[in-house]
Amino acid sequence: MNTRPDPRRWWALGSLVACTLVIGFDATILNVALPTMAGELGADAGRQQWIANSYLVVLAALMLPAGLLGDRYGRRRMLICGLTVFLGGSLLGSLADTSGLVIAARSVLGVGAALIMPLSLAVLPTLFPPEERTKAVGTASAASALGLPLGPIVGGWLLDHFWWGSVFLINVPLVIVGILACAFLLPETSRPASPAVDPASTTLAVTGLGAFVFALNEGPARGWTSPAVLGALAAAAALLASLVARERRSPRPMLDLPLLRHHGFLWNTVAAALVTFTLTGLLFVLPTYLQAVKGRDAFGTGLRMMPMMGGLLVASRAAGPLVRRLGPRPVVTGALVVMAFAALLGSRTDVQDGYGWTALWLTLAGFGFGFGIIPAMDGALGALPRDRAGNGSGLLMTLRQVAGAVGIAVLGSLIAGAYTHHLDVSGLPPAAADAAGTSVSGAHQVAARLGREALARSADAAYLHGMDLALFVAGIAATAAAMLTATFLPDTRPGRSAARGHTVVPEKADA
Repeated sequence: MNTRPDPRRWWALGSLVACTLVIGFDATILNVALPTMAGELGADAGRQQWIANSYLVVLAALMLPAGLLGDRYGRRRMLICGLTVFLGGSLLGSLADTSGLVIAARSVLGVGAALIMPLSLAVLPTLFPPEERTKAVGTASAASALGLPLGPIVGGWLLDHFWWGSVFLINVPLVIVGILACAFLLPETSRPASPAVDPASTTLAVTGLGAFVFALNEGPARGWTSPAVLGALAAAAALLASLVARERRSPRPMLDLPLLRHHGFLWNTVAAALVTFTLTGLLFVLPTYLQAVKGRDAFGTGLRMMPMMGGLLVASRAAGPLVRRLGPRPVVTGALVVMAFAALLGSRTDVQDGYGWTALWLTLAGFGFGFGIIPAMDGALGALPRDRAGNGSGLLMTLRQVAGAVGIAVLGSLIAGAYTHHLDVSGLPPAAADAAGTSVSGAHQVAARLGREALARSADAAYLHGMDLALFVAGIAATAAAMLTATFLPDTRPGRSAARGHTVVPEKADA
């Protein structure tokens, strides 16, 4: 049997980097546009959370069936399909003129991303031998992670020079490059014997996650004891429980729950999910603070998020050698501690603080994310049997995206609740009070129109109170994750991959 690595593997990795860069890029590029869209489209805090979260909810819910489609019908073919859908969503978003259409476009983007993300990772174990896999996973993960802080910078520049729809059009050239690269550089791999996509399980996943995020988004506005919120939480619990029960009974489940019995896969996945929860929350709360509270323009906001990218770049290069020297457990645990420290520092932000304080904790957050996500992703993928790479990578990325969606929903809800509670609208006409209560940007517009400087100061203080609370919760979550990984994460070295008890199973590969 010929087990030589594919000679095109490094060129193929370039095509995967283009794909994952698009996904990371689009997860955050709209963040700097949210304050602008809040004013131009009349999007309140709840709508803004849906604009950000619709992409993540659809992405998380469809990633598992998307991974199976790639396994059965060809990963290259499905990657190209995903990029094509992503292209269509980008064009739809650029033409949208209401917040509802923006949410619809973001949902279409989520469908495309669901095909791109797990399949771009699933092909790595089939292309690279164990001694090269860490570098390959690190490169692909770094591309996706670099897209997160890069998105606000490019988005900010576009907003300062064009209309907000341009943040969708910027995807078009990147997607076209990704399609061409996949078509000409990526070898086709498939596993026709993989389980079939189950429409019922897919429906349960989409509706269950959607109901859960709806409850988290709407809780601050409607009240946590309102019938709509309690009903959505009950529906989410019932739907997700039905999904798990159905998958446990299935002889060939789409949701491969037995993979969670592999301790290396389970705890690396938990670490990756909680790192994502923390970083996604930070990236959601920060642009509004920099734009609405500190008065920066969109491009200036993106530039002021650069320290996170600097920390991430350094960490992405140093993570591999550090893991080889110390092992993954101390590196991942230490990264989570750094992220917790960064979030707790951020929770001490005051209205009078200068940018230097923000740059300090952003840099630390970038370090923590880079040192945490790359070893955790590599450890999770390395713990998988080769013939379950599609299922496992889909489950891994699903849990990561669920964590990101929950991060936005939970932290966004904390900010919205604190903002509404602490905003002083006494003496305002009812219509003006309602407009000021939708968002800090809305409060500043009302203050400028009525000449009420006290309202603007109250809105800034109210948002800062909510942001500090959200960052404190993110710091506590990262601290809990560090304690879990320090206790349960297997202390392995990359060189011991062959001893993990997994047999390399060759897959069908077409040159």
